[in-house]
Amino acid sequence: MSAAEQMRAMLDQLMGTSRDGESKLSVRFTDPKVCKSFLLGCCPNEILASTRMDLGTCSRIHDVALRADYESAIKEKDYFYDIDAMEHLQSFIQDCDRKTELAKRRLAETQDELSAEVAAKANKVHELAEQIGKKLARAEELGADGLVEESMKLMEEVEDIRKQKALAEQEYRNSMPASSYQQQKLRVCEVCSAYLGIHDNDRRLADHFGGKLHLGFIKIRENLAELRKTVEERREERRKAREAELNERRRGSRDRDRSRSRERRRRSRSRDWERDRDRDRDRDRSSRRRSRSRSRDRDRDRRRYRDRSSERRRDRSRDRDRDRDRRRRRDSRDRDRERDRRSERRSASASNGRGDSASRD
Repeated sequence: MSAAEQMRAMLDQLMGTSRDGESKLSVRFTDPKVCKSFLLGCCPNEILASTRMDLGTCSRIHDVALRADYESAIKEKDYFYDIDAMEHLQSFIQDCDRKTELAKRRLAETQDELSAEVAAKANKVHELAEQIGKKLARAEELGADGLVEESMKLMEEVEDIRKQKALAEQEYRNSMPASSYQQQKLRVCEVCSAYLGIHDNDRRLADHFGGKLHLGFIKIRENLAELRKTVEERREERRKAREAELNERRRGSRDRDRSRSRERRRRSRSRDWERDRDRDRDRDRSSRRRSRSRSRDRDRDRRRYRDRSSERRRDRSRDRDRDRDRRRRRDSRDRDRERDRRSERRSASASNGRGDSASRD
């Protein structure tokens, strides 16, 4: 890993996914695909990496930036991921314990069975060897940290245990034939399932008990034991929190439903109002149209009436004119007849006058 990549990883671990502003990751730490054990720093895949029992890449997402986001978020909200982590570790340890029991049965099948007395002596040698290995590993760790005095005290304890082990080995050797004693008696480490021999030297034991594999299993088992202490209480708290969250969601849903219902009623009233307004407008337009139509009808009737009246007046005027013309013609004929009669009378009178004058002559 380059220096730039190391610096980027350190920044992710300290500041999370949003160290450059808004998060650009599509996955949040709450996603089911994210390993909750990793967020709490106890994923077996991470702890046992690069050991004889390396589990490979975890099936879930490991990202130090997501862990930083989680550590920041739990200050405001409890996500109860410790329960998920406990269930994960418990399943892993149960599987390892099954493998340990299987390894013990295989050893029992392949090694000569010892009597109860000899087996007890062999177990005592194993226990003392385990104490030596653990104390040597611890002493080396303290010496590396600069705690020389504490390391020297442990080394003194180791020397005492070595003496006890030598006596136990002598008793074990005397309790069985020399040929059988030379055979390597194995047992399975109860912590990490590794095989340990009764004739393993101190260096081999220190390497085992101070090794990453054994210490990793110790860490996993300690994390599991710590999480188990409060798991029932935490489950009850999670149940109550989920119930409260569900009730809150229901209240929110009811509030949203009431809000939607009010909004629907408001929209319905608005639509009704708009519909009534449109209906009133249509009614007004229809009324205006009817009014204009009636007005046009009245105007048309008035025009018709005026036209008829005018026509009647014209007819009466024509009738009067015809009557007047008729009277004039009649009067003119009467005058003509009267003139003709007068003329005839004068002619007749003149003729009679001439006749009378001739008769007198």
